[in-house]
Amino acid sequence: MKICIIGAGYVGLVSGACFADLGNDVICIDNDPKKIKSLKLGSIPIYEPGLAELVKRNKKEGRLSFSTNIKEGVRKCEVVFIAVGTPSRDNGEADLSFVENVAKEIAVSMPSYRLIVEKSTVPVNTGEWVEHTIKVFNKRNIKFDVASNPEFLREGSAIKDFMNPDRVVLGVKSKRAKDILAELYKPLKAPIVVTDIKSAEIIKHASNSFLATKISFINAISDICDKVGADIVEVARGIGLDRRIGKEFLNAGIGFGGSCFPKDLSAFIRIAEKIGYDFGMLKEVQRVNEYQKALLVKKIESLLWNLPKKTIGVLGLSFKPDTDDIRQAPVLDIIEQLHREGAHIKTYDPQAMEKARMVLPKEVKFCKDAYEVAKNSDCLLLATEWNEFKELDFKRVKSLMKQPILVDGRNIYDPAEMKRIGFTYVGIGRK
Repeated sequence: MKICIIGAGYVGLVSGACFADLGNDVICIDNDPKKIKSLKLGSIPIYEPGLAELVKRNKKEGRLSFSTNIKEGVRKCEVVFIAVGTPSRDNGEADLSFVENVAKEIAVSMPSYRLIVEKSTVPVNTGEWVEHTIKVFNKRNIKFDVASNPEFLREGSAIKDFMNPDRVVLGVKSKRAKDILAELYKPLKAPIVVTDIKSAEIIKHASNSFLATKISFINAISDICDKVGADIVEVARGIGLDRRIGKEFLNAGIGFGGSCFPKDLSAFIRIAEKIGYDFGMLKEVQRVNEYQKALLVKKIESLLWNLPKKTIGVLGLSFKPDTDDIRQAPVLDIIEQLHREGAHIKTYDPQAMEKARMVLPKEVKFCKDAYEVAKNSDCLLLATEWNEFKELDFKRVKSLMKQPILVDGRNIYDPAEMKRIGFTYVGIGRK
């Protein structure tokens, strides 16, 4: 098929490269000329394992191209995906102005029937507004369909998730739209959930909100474990082996972040408010997530007595490993709080330092590796569970530190082993 994807951000670029790899002709459109120029030159604006190779291969084979011209993409392609940003407004609602603007441009650019597919995460009823907007600006009354096809990509494993999905959700109003999308996804041999557009829109927000709830739940349990002397790792294992619950998203830590969970949680709370439902459960999920960051600062303070002029080394800046995404990364708030309290911060991340430099205080020192972070530090905080941090020589780390204090914000180390080496070890809900 000939596919146009409007928005060459994380979702759009990964989806476009994967669709091309399945044999489709794909053109990715973005209104950022610098980004498109970089992509044409082979430079990838985000770090995602395997993405650079996938883009390079499909560009070389002529199935993937890039442009800033929406009209060009809409004229050439029967299927048009909208994958633009939907950032949060101050009140938590999703800002849909980019979606609206794209819908207008699609309406005036369609030469014949087009299937317009929501790929961005959008509130319920957005499909109706997209359809309404296209009808208003579609002066030639060209036939079209609107559909919803939410993405479920995890940063760090996005290509694998696209190619091996748990399910593909298709929200459609017509048989024609259903048949086109079913054919498009047929090579993946995945279960296809065909439903109405509103249900598809809710599935995305409900899925992310449920996963965020699991994380906040296990973080709340970790605080109880801290208070009574239990081990959250064993508790989570005992819970997760129940097939009705499952072990995924039961790892206690410093809280969730990224571009999806915080934003989608706020949007779903606001959606509920607008229709008259107070989603108090999700508000508590947010509260627990914020509390988890404050709790970590308290842990560090209790170990160092006074924070001013103490040097704290921070390992990891991205919100999760295998990505350079720092959006809503909980460690950034933790660093800001420690800095306000007068601590000196040293940090290292394998991929996210360039982006972090733009948002963290200028006094933060960026290091070449974990060992430079450890040198003369009073405390070491593990904030992102990159594989290279799991393989550190901790005898060397201890010898470099001013005080051998290790705060394991992701529970990746063995407490007994760290204590044997000579560290004062503190995890999240661990003995």
